[in-house]
Amino acid sequence: MYPSAGHGVSEAVGPAAVLSVMAPPSPNPPCHATPVAGPAKRRPSISSPGPSAIAFPPGTEGEGIPHRPGRRGRPRERPTPPRANPCRTRLLQPGLFEILAGAVADRGTPGAWWCGMRTVAFDGTSLQLPDRVPVTDRFPKRSGPEREFGYPLLRLVTLVETGTRAVMAAAFGPESEGELPYANRLLARLEESMLVLADAGFAAIGFLHGIRATGAQFLVCSSATRRPMVKDRLPDGSYLTRLTAQHRAGRGYDMLTIRVIEAWITVKLADGTVRREQWRLLTSLTAPARYPAERLVTLYHERWQAETAYASVKAALLDGRVLRSGHPADLDQEVWGILTVYQALIRTTLDTAAQQPGLDMHRLSFTVALNAARDQGRHRLRHPSRRRRPPDRRDRPRTAGRLAAAPPPPTHESPQPQKPQQVRPERPQTPRTQNYTVHTEIAIMEKGLASRSNR
Repeated sequence: MYPSAGHGVSEAVGPAAVLSVMAPPSPNPPCHATPVAGPAKRRPSISSPGPSAIAFPPGTEGEGIPHRPGRRGRPRERPTPPRANPCRTRLLQPGLFEILAGAVADRGTPGAWWCGMRTVAFDGTSLQLPDRVPVTDRFPKRSGPEREFGYPLLRLVTLVETGTRAVMAAAFGPESEGELPYANRLLARLEESMLVLADAGFAAIGFLHGIRATGAQFLVCSSATRRPMVKDRLPDGSYLTRLTAQHRAGRGYDMLTIRVIEAWITVKLADGTVRREQWRLLTSLTAPARYPAERLVTLYHERWQAETAYASVKAALLDGRVLRSGHPADLDQEVWGILTVYQALIRTTLDTAAQQPGLDMHRLSFTVALNAARDQGRHRLRHPSRRRRPPDRRDRPRTAGRLAAAPPPPTHESPQPQKPQQVRPERPQTPRTQNYTVHTEIAIMEKGLASRSNR
C-alpha cells in the first residue's frame, strides 16, 4: 500500500518539490534535532518537521548532521548544514520513487483495461539541462557539421499506465542514446496481463521479441519504410506477416509472426476541415474474431496518455524551465524528485476519483491538483501546528481583512505619461477544442504507405 494523503505540500525545492502529503505519519518527528551541550543561541533549527520532510526508518533520523559539543553544559540544537540535510539526501533517491511507482488502476478504472488486459504505453522525451562543464561531460549537446548548439539534453523513457497516466517505471541518461536502450531496461516491469502501446520508434523486432518474452502483448505503429509481405489475409481486412531480423552467428534469423492492420483514417472537424491519413499498426493479437481491427485502431489513440504525462511534467511541474542542478549526480536526484512528485499527485487524484464511482480520471486536472497541493504547503508554512515560541504580531499572516483595512498606497503627484497603445488588427481566432468525427476504413495498402511528409 502506498502512503495515504494527510499533510500539505511545500514548494521550497522548486520543480523537485517533495510532497509531504504522501509522507506517512510517524510517532517520532522526522529530522528532529537532538539537544546537546552548547551555548544557548538562536540558530536555524530543524526540530519542527517541515512540509518537505519525510519520516525515516527508526534509528536513522539525523544521520549526516555533524555533531559538535557545546560549552557550559547548556543545551542547544544542531544547525542545518545545506549539504548534509538527510531530508534532501534521502528524499530524492530512486528508492522513494520505487515505493510510489507502479500501476494504480483497479478493474473498474475507465480507460485502463481493454479486453481483460491492462493497457500501458512506452514513450520518451527530452529535458533541458544547464550549460555547464560538469553537465556537458556526461550529457553532450547536439552538434551540427561545424559546431554544437542548444542545451545539453537528458533522455527520459517511461512506462505509463493509460487511463491514469501513472508512471510504472522510468529510465534516463544521455540523449545521445536512443529510446530503445532505455526501454529495454524497463521490460522486466511488464506482466502477462498487459498490452503495450508504442509509436514507430519502438517497432524494432528485437524489442518486440523482448515484449513477447515477458508474456505481454503489443500494439505498435509501423513506419512507412517497412514493407511487410502479405502471408495470410484475415476476414476483417488485416493480414498476417513475418518479421525477420538480421542473421546472427549461432542464432540464425530471428522471426516473429505478427498481424498487420492498415487503414485509412478520416477525421472531420466541426469547422469542416477534413484530414485523411494512412496508418499501419503491428500487433501480436492475431485472432480477428476476438480482437477486431477497428477496435484496435481506436485503442491505439490511448498511447497519447504518455504524451499527456510528459506535458504535465514539463509544463506544470517544470513550467518550461531548464533543470537547476549543476552536477550530474544532483541531476539524477532532481529527476527522481520530479517523478516522485508527479506520481504522488497521480495517486492523490486517484483517491479523489475513487470517492466518486464512475468518474473518469481524464476529467481531473493535474495542474489544479498541483496548485491545490502548493496552497496547502504554503498554509502549513504560515500556520505550523507546533511553535517553539509564542506567536508575535510580526508573525501574523496578512489576511484579506487586514489588507482591506490598510491605508491605500501613496500616489505620485505627477504621474508619468503613458504611451499610446498600438492598435493591432484583429486576427480570426481558431477554437482550441472542436468536436470531430472519425471514420476508419480497413484496407491493405498494396503499394505501401506514403511517406510522412506526403500524408
